[in-house]
Amino acid sequence: MAKTITLRVDENIYKTLKRAADGDRRTISNFIENATINYIFNNNVVDDIEMSEIIFFEKDIKKGVDDIKKGRYKIID
Repeated sequence: MAKTITLRVDENIYKTLKRAADGDRRTISNFIENATINYIFNNNVVDDIEMSEIIFFEKDIKKGVDDIKKGRYKIID
């Protein structure tokens, strides 16, 4: 089910959003929704290659954290 949110923006931001939405032939709310989704997926989500590297090194990372918790480490200057 769709949810409604309220967003306050400065008049200049509104005008910019309106121009951009009009240029894409979208409503302002649809433009903001699409821009937000694009931002999230392009800036905050790891791609398949990054995720496979994380999974590949997961055991080593967990072992390292465990070693630190148990005091099995040495600081080298």
